[in-house]
Amino acid sequence: VQLQACGGGLVQAGDSLRLSCTTSERNFGTYATGWFRQASGKLREFVAGTNWRGSNTYYADSVKGRFTISRMYNENTMYLQMNNLKAEDTAVYYCAAEGLEGGRGETDFGSWGQGTLVTVSS
Repeated sequence: VQLQACGGGLVQAGDSLRLSCTTSERNFGTYATGWFRQASGKLREFVAGTNWRGSNTYYADSVKGRFTISRMYNENTMYLQMNNLKAEDTAVYYCAAEGLEGGRGETDFGSWGQGTLVTVSS
């Protein structure tokens, strides 16, 4: 599955930003999806995920209540709505897809987007 992430940019602390991830994969609706991020000098970490039906969403504690993962099945697009951004949210954000249920680990996903940079100034 080829994924294309976009929507990153430079914002101020407290601002909102929405990331998008699109694919031409016709069976995208049967995949679990997730968002990960990697800050400079750090390992890539889980941010948010949803199972293939969208009935189960889960978040890292650091973003819970501020970020929302969603999907538009008819558009083969997934989103990450990020509100009340903080300087520590600065990272390259990656979308991912694989399987039915997903997970919180990188190995739970086999397909990755190229990443989009989010920079939050304090």
